[in-house]
Amino acid sequence: MSASSELAIRLARDNFNQALAAFDLEGIATVLAPDATLLTGTDSAIIAGRKAQLLVWKREFAASGRTVYSRKPVMITVSQVEPIAHEQGHWRGISEQTGDTLASGIYSAKWRQIGTRWLIEAEIYVTLG
Repeated sequence: MSASSELAIRLARDNFNQALAAFDLEGIATVLAPDATLLTGTDSAIIAGRKAQLLVWKREFAASGRTVYSRKPVMITVSQVEPIAHEQGHWRGISEQTGDTLASGIYSAKWRQIGTRWLIEAEIYVTLG
């Protein structure tokens, strides 16, 4: 189960990255749990719930000079006793206009398997660059 769960999480993360790059709110929504929580990397703002996160992304996508964010998993640890997993990795935000990296850092994510799908329950970002 662990290897197949890790693969499913990596695929879900890839889908999330593709949705971010395509400015696809529906694609983002399919990877977030209804009560997903995000702690932002610079100002430590807490964005609680899928709906709140989608509103933030909607504003981000509408802004001029957009930043395209991506996450790259380094390690995924699947629990042997609960339907949860932990992901650690690197993130970065790239200017859509210039391709320059505007911000980057590390992140941690908690995933939960609900039925056959793995969904993001919580994410913490730290801006390092």
